[in-house]
Amino acid sequence: MKSLKQNALLAMLILLTPILSMAQVVTLEFANAATALEVAQNYSKALQAGDVAKMDAQLAPGAMVYGLNGALDSLTKAAHKEYYTTSTGTYKHTLTNELFLPVKVTDNWNEGEWVLSWGINTITDKSTGKTLKVPYHTASLIMNGKVVRMNYWYDRVNIMAMQGYQMIPPSN
Repeated sequence: MKSLKQNALLAMLILLTPILSMAQVVTLEFANAATALEVAQNYSKALQAGDVAKMDAQLAPGAMVYGLNGALDSLTKAAHKEYYTTSTGTYKHTLTNELFLPVKVTDNWNEGEWVLSWGINTITDKSTGKTLKVPYHTASLIMNGKVVRMNYWYDRVNIMAMQGYQMIPPSN
């Protein structure tokens, strides 16, 4: 019986070793948390003000933005600026229910100082006055007081419906 218990314990340890070795450490309190939070909040305020130059100033020279303007796309800093120059010329963005969470991740592929944010972007078409509420989430990697990577997730179905697309279920 003793041997059976020892073997069971050894088997459990072997099974859990990969999980334990891939564990990440996430910290909510870290030295640069206030700076990282300020960068993310400045970006958000600039979007609401339609100030593309201030948004651009929050991004590092080699920054990449993912998930904006489509499912699998990526935008360079210059493409991001162009995208929002067009967007803020056509639409007014009002962000509400915002929540920001600075986190520091260590011991994983996504190691670094991040700011996670959530909210609702109410997009108003400047020419028609039509509005659309789009829930969103972003994850921004902050280094040296600048965003180096930003991932966007948002409700694309609402946006497509506003543009006239229809969701038609399969017939079967």
